[in-house]
Amino acid sequence: MSASDDPGVRLMIFDRTCRGPWYRLGLSHVWWTGAHLYRGLGRLDACRGVSSWNEGLKWLAEFQPDRPIAEVQYWGHGKWGLARVDRQPLDIDALEASHELYPLLRRVRVRMRPASRGLWWFRTCETFGARPGHRFARALADFLGCRVAGHTFIIGHWQSGLHTIMPGQEPHWSDTEGLEQGSPESPERAHWSSRHAPNTITFLHGRIPEGY
Repeated sequence: MSASDDPGVRLMIFDRTCRGPWYRLGLSHVWWTGAHLYRGLGRLDACRGVSSWNEGLKWLAEFQPDRPIAEVQYWGHGKWGLARVDRQPLDIDALEASHELYPLLRRVRVRMRPASRGLWWFRTCETFGARPGHRFARALADFLGCRVAGHTFIIGHWQSGLHTIMPGQEPHWSDTEGLEQGSPESPERAHWSSRHAPNTITFLHGRIPEGY
């Protein structure tokens, strides 16, 4: 198979530091279970729990390095305009050449399949919400050169406010979507996902519906 014919690998990383009983938000157990369920269903080629973005991005850059990456999913915590591993954020600052994560992001970027053939999906709370989320979504899509996806609500079983953006596009969703308290420029609290909220899937959905 030539490189141009290779569909690419589908990878997931998740935050392994959020430990403890599930009822005390020990969500690493939930994400581990979800990762292995997705692998069993044939939705992923590999997954890895990580304790930092440095570790996660290094793994993405080095896993089967001769193949392109078709999809990356990250399961962890987020806020407006960022996603965290433990307390370390991945945000718009990481796209600057002076940032410690930039060299690793650049290594991942060269492996991502371009435009609609590649996908980076944050399955995290609020990451694409409010104006910080708009800015991050637009900047990340332009940086990676592929489609990126994220949510505007707090997510759990229901995962609402799912939107995608392509390189060169502007966000098409409202900067007030999912916002419960605060302003689009200074958000303070997000709504929980619900069945009837905009663009809602469940944690069992492995693909993004058309039009999202």
